[in-house]
Amino acid sequence: MKINHLHKFYTLLFALSFFLMSCEKEDELVVDRVVSPVLVTVSGSSFLATEPVKVTTGIYELDKSGILDNKVGIDTIPVTGLAVKVMLNNAAITELTTDAAGQVSMEKTWAELGLAAPTAGKFLVLEWSGSHKGQAFTKTSRVVVK
Repeated sequence: MKINHLHKFYTLLFALSFFLMSCEKEDELVVDRVVSPVLVTVSGSSFLATEPVKVTTGIYELDKSGILDNKVGIDTIPVTGLAVKVMLNNAAITELTTDAAGQVSMEKTWAELGLAAPTAGKFLVLEWSGSHKGQAFTKTSRVVVK
């Protein structure tokens, strides 16, 4: 009988300690996230080792005024004259400016991107970043050797 009471006491103590450990202030666990001010599309992701890497990125502002009208929907408006920095391994490769269609194009050799001897399957992660209406954004993309 005495063992049964001790068993219940220890089970209750364990449950109470588990409950107290799981009660943390929620604000400390939340990561601040901000919605990107623009839509960033990237085309061009796989290239032969013998050809240059050509990546085109489009940057658009979203007009959501017609979101409730199924005939209008969300419209994309090209962002012109926006400075876009292309980064690789936390180092800036180049800085480009969007054209009238909201696009920038980058053409580099694999050697310029740091792959002196590109072999099939190797890849690099590029970051496209800028600031629109005072809000920064970054989009990552991947280029792969075919």
